[in-house]
Amino acid sequence: MSVFFHIDLDAFFASVEVIDDPSLAGRPVIVGATPGHRGVVSTCSYEAREFGVRSAMPISEAYRRCPQAAFLPVRMARYAEMSSRVMAVFGEYTPDVVRVSIDEASLDMTGTERLWGPPKTAATAIRDRVASLTGLSISTGVASNRYVAKVASGVEKPAGLVVVEPGDEAGFMLGLRLKDLWGVGGKTRDRLGQLGIDTVERLAALSPDSLSSLFGVSGGDFIRKVARGIDPGIYDGDPKTRSMSSERTFEVDVTDRSVVESTLLGMAEELVARMYPEGLQSSCAILKLRYDDFETISVRRTRQSPFVGSAGVYETAVALLDEKWMGRPVRLIGLGLAIDRHSGQGDLFDDPGERAARVEQAVIDASRRGLGTMTRARLIPRPVSPGAIPKKPS
Repeated sequence: MSVFFHIDLDAFFASVEVIDDPSLAGRPVIVGATPGHRGVVSTCSYEAREFGVRSAMPISEAYRRCPQAAFLPVRMARYAEMSSRVMAVFGEYTPDVVRVSIDEASLDMTGTERLWGPPKTAATAIRDRVASLTGLSISTGVASNRYVAKVASGVEKPAGLVVVEPGDEAGFMLGLRLKDLWGVGGKTRDRLGQLGIDTVERLAALSPDSLSSLFGVSGGDFIRKVARGIDPGIYDGDPKTRSMSSERTFEVDVTDRSVVESTLLGMAEELVARMYPEGLQSSCAILKLRYDDFETISVRRTRQSPFVGSAGVYETAVALLDEKWMGRPVRLIGLGLAIDRHSGQGDLFDDPGERAARVEQAVIDASRRGLGTMTRARLIPRPVSPGAIPKKPS
């Protein structure tokens, strides 16, 4: 029987900021753009979430809801360093680690019970080791397939551990709320609610034909599978292939291009911050889009020379977005880099943008050594008028 762990770092960026500055403990912490600039929330602490703040929310709205929060800039190189330490721990327990994003991974733990004990014992050991080495908290879902494991990881956050026994997948899903289904967004839930379908149990009772008529063939098949605890194939890639990627599922389907581009910019910075310390290079970017009707497309572009820092990755990602997105609501976006066969750190910073890329290299190095929170001017959000910042409530 297959055994998968899905592990999610709890409020990762905000948690790293609290580790580096303990005075932030217990306070609402919002990482992303700063008030007065265009941009969105990258991550926020659980204290901030109590005020309704969430990832991808415009920063002006986050400020309106929680003006007393500590608003901090993204320090991607620092987060990449901490992520690498955590992923190294996962690699101690299994060679089959799918790094979904900077703060999320899927582990194939099949056949490891003789080494690490039953799944709950192994998951507890991983949680404790991550905490002792980094101070970070993780939530883990354990199941016989990757989808159910992913859903289970979010049920008891933070610091949760949920084990779904083999054969209990369908029953586990029936006990969840519709909003607990990963990949089923707000627009889909609203449509289901209009039809009186407000529980997973009622959703699972719909026939395949009914689901197809409501959401199309692809959407209907996706919903039918996930409502019954069947993996629709969310992570089909081979973990051993030389590539790295990052994905973001939006809580609300997005049509605002600035939000999509801001997300891609963060992903480009993340991927370069992960790639550089390993001495790798890439000349191929892959964009993944999943629309509100569950249609999923993937498109790639290969350059003649390797990317020069995150600016080149971002610009290629935006060009791919131009090709494939016409304003349709997006529920998931992913950006990946195919690692070149002959990688070498020096090639990553060749002309024509060698100087700019070497500045970025210096920023990454300095951030990893704890020497400040720097970023290139190219990546600073454009300012907006002072009136864009809501007044603090009296």
